[in-house]
Order: sequence, then C-alpha cells, then structure tokens
Amino acid sequence: MSLLSDWRNYAYGLDDRTPEGKQFWLNYFGVEQGIYKKLLSNPTEVVTGTVKELAEKYGTTIQLITGFLDGINDSLKTPNNIEEMDEDTQVSLDIDLEQLYMNMVECEAEWLYTLEEWNDLLTEERRKELYKIQKKSKTVVKPPKIGRNDPCPCGSGRKYKQCCGKN
Repeated sequence: MSLLSDWRNYAYGLDDRTPEGKQFWLNYFGVEQGIYKKLLSNPTEVVTGTVKELAEKYGTTIQLITGFLDGINDSLKTPNNIEEMDEDTQVSLDIDLEQLYMNMVECEAEWLYTLEEWNDLLTEERRKELYKIQKKSKTVVKPPKIGRNDPCPCGSGRKYKQCCGKN
C-alpha cells in the first residue's frame, strides 16, 4: 500500500465523534495550520524534498505530512503524483495562492483562510472576491418550473401537458 492509501484508510476510518478521533483531527489541524503559516510567510520559495525530509522540516510524522500533501495537491501549479508516493518520493510545493485560498474556502477551513499571513499575500478585496467566486461555484440554480398549461419549451406550440410533460 502507498502512504496515501494508508493515510486515507486510517484518517477517514476514524470516527471523529470519539475522543480518539477528535484528538487525532485536532492534532492534524494544528500541524496543518503550522505548516501553512511557514509556507505562506515565504510564498516565493518553492519547497522541495522527499516526503521524509518535509516531515522532518516541519516537525511532524510521515503520516501527517502525507495528509497535508493530500490536502494541498489540488492547490499546486504542478500537482505531485501522490497516489504512489513513499518516504523517498521527491515532492514540490509550488503553490498557486489564489487556488489555495479558494480550496480552503471550499473546505470551510476557516482556521486556514483567516490566517494573518494572507494579509501580505492577497488584498482584502481580492480575498472577498475569491470567497464569493468559490461560494457561487457551489450554488445550484434551478430553472423555473413549467406549468402544465404553459407552452411546451420544445417549441411544438402545444401545451406542456400534451407534449413533453406526458407521463
């Protein structure tokens, strides 16, 4: 099994309503927040290294850095091949800041998209704009309902109930 499979099986197999599950996720979110603070404080640096080296650099375990890499992968300019990574796999963290911000909003990770480090990276107006864009992308707009006696939208000229609205 790959590191990613092990991470997903363990982490998503935990019940976050149990004390063990709550403690695991609180610990993970704290580690994740710490890594993001370091990354966002120097956004021009493209961090590279093996999975093991990154775990050591950020003072965490292989398991938690794997979870972090899983979470950030969609926010990178060039995603890593995380499906088959092991401890010695070389990874690169070349972050697309706007995509990262929007992904944090999508995941409702307020503890991440409200970090102070964002103040120096994106203007408040841009963050609000990205927030709205992300929230709108999930909004489902239903078309107006067609009444039984309305003209059929197919253009036949007949009533909906006598055309496409037949059961």
